[in-house]
Amino acid sequence: MRKINERFVEETYSEDGMLTNFKVVAPDTFNFGYDVVDDIGDNDPDRRAMVWCNPEGEEHVFSFAEMRDWSNKTANFLAAQGIKKGDYVLVILRRHYQFWFVATALTKLGAVMVPATFMLKEHDLEYRLNECQASAIICTNVGDIADITDAVAPKCPSLKSRILVNGCGGGLTPLGEDGKMIIPEGAQLGAVLSGPEGICAAPVQREGWVDFNTGVREASAEFQRVETCIKDPMLMYFSSGTSGNPKMVLHSGEYAVAHLMTAKHWHNVQPDGLHFTIADTGWGKAVWGKYYGQWLMEAAVLTYDYDRFDADELLGLIARYGVTTMCCPPTMYRMFSQVDVDKYDFSTLQYSTTAGEALNPDLFDFWLEHTGLTIYEGFGQTETPLTIANLTGSTPRSGSMGKPTPMYNTKILDDEGNECKVGQTGEICIEVAHGAPGIMLEYYRNPAKTAEAIYDGWYHTGDTAWCDEDGYYWYVGRNDDVIKSSGYRIGPFEIESVMLEHEAVLECAVTGVPDPVRGKAVKATVVLAPGFTGGAALTKELQTWVKQKTAPYKYPRIIDYVDALPKTVNGKIRRAAIRENDEG
Repeated sequence: MRKINERFVEETYSEDGMLTNFKVVAPDTFNFGYDVVDDIGDNDPDRRAMVWCNPEGEEHVFSFAEMRDWSNKTANFLAAQGIKKGDYVLVILRRHYQFWFVATALTKLGAVMVPATFMLKEHDLEYRLNECQASAIICTNVGDIADITDAVAPKCPSLKSRILVNGCGGGLTPLGEDGKMIIPEGAQLGAVLSGPEGICAAPVQREGWVDFNTGVREASAEFQRVETCIKDPMLMYFSSGTSGNPKMVLHSGEYAVAHLMTAKHWHNVQPDGLHFTIADTGWGKAVWGKYYGQWLMEAAVLTYDYDRFDADELLGLIARYGVTTMCCPPTMYRMFSQVDVDKYDFSTLQYSTTAGEALNPDLFDFWLEHTGLTIYEGFGQTETPLTIANLTGSTPRSGSMGKPTPMYNTKILDDEGNECKVGQTGEICIEVAHGAPGIMLEYYRNPAKTAEAIYDGWYHTGDTAWCDEDGYYWYVGRNDDVIKSSGYRIGPFEIESVMLEHEAVLECAVTGVPDPVRGKAVKATVVLAPGFTGGAALTKELQTWVKQKTAPYKYPRIIDYVDALPKTVNGKIRRAAIRENDEG
């Protein structure tokens, strides 16, 4: 073991073993690809990096040496496609193992990875490609994202390269009448779905696209280090808001190191353990729990390349692969609670965590009762790594976010910038005046939005909470109107914009309403255009309209028809008034 986690941070502990100080001290030349993946691959080559499997029965166990070699081959292949340092590359790869090759390769090249979900529709994808001025897209052939890319490519002038990955099933292999999977001609169920030679062996052909798997297999596994700086842009995510289109959250290489707090002190990842974070690679939670911090701890991650969530399917993986630590959003714990969890073997599972939305006390109690494990809640954003949490060694309070991590100076501030008193609700803010490694660099190409979030030496999260007398934070809600549903963050503006394109919709306000499974369900309050009448038929039509225009998880499950929307004196829609009426 290399003890890499001790190289790039300074830590101190109290007499009772609690973390009291955490400071990133990585050198300017730090690069996650070279200084973590390659270091382990060179010096501890057989150490397990990832266990990957899918519903089709394919399974691969990757060592760090293999991750080194495959990422080098990928870097050489991408460089041959013209991708270079400073380029922005949109990556849509579901949970395919190729994501880890690509993520590491782009870091080695000094390019900026821009992950996105496979559920995007045309206007979503066109906006993202143009806003980040992506020079290339690397996407899966599983599902319809390649079709959508072809449809919008003529309207995206920066896009020079389209690279296609054969995802070999991705949990979407159809079933025959006998209930068995219909395996493509020439392939067999199991380890050869990717072709007779295994990794990246299944080619794919599509006009206008370059075949990733073939190109990577043919590339050299030797790659000369590119000079990069830890403060260079490395990663960017789109984050939905309530006004305007999604913002682009830009991170430097320090973000990777900062996730040691996530993996070591919250997930409680151990070097010889197997960590399972249930997240698609299009979302920030994937690199929180399936990449940076876990590999800095020299630990392996479990990845299940599935399409539809199935509680029984996922719970069965814990004993099958010997999962030791697990993180998933409260919605998934709730879905687990609706099946017979007592029939599963949790003997290997040592630690459970959650993030993405507030954890309901009943789920905390349920998991403890049936598994004997406490759920340790944590909090962060697309703009940050872990910032508030019930860290290892702490005593969680059901319903509390925990306490601020010692990596940052975090306070709850009122509207005047003063620290709130005990029990007083205010905004969670993080001091950035003297540097805060891991906090976003900026909202890319949007200085106005950046200035709204970072000012007077503080990053303003937009999330509100109050603190009790013992320092525990209790979440209240967003300053804005973002809806958290089934672990997704949904911006009302995007849905409203789509609905307003329909001839029947005159005005629309989208809000979240309480839902026992999803946390929040999307609701649209609609004022109809003259000549239209609300009813079940129109509701179904509008829901289908949204599903066709944007990612399906965003569609309004509830549509309410009203004569007028509540508004302020200057004409702004008062979504808060709608929520208050729904909840009260």
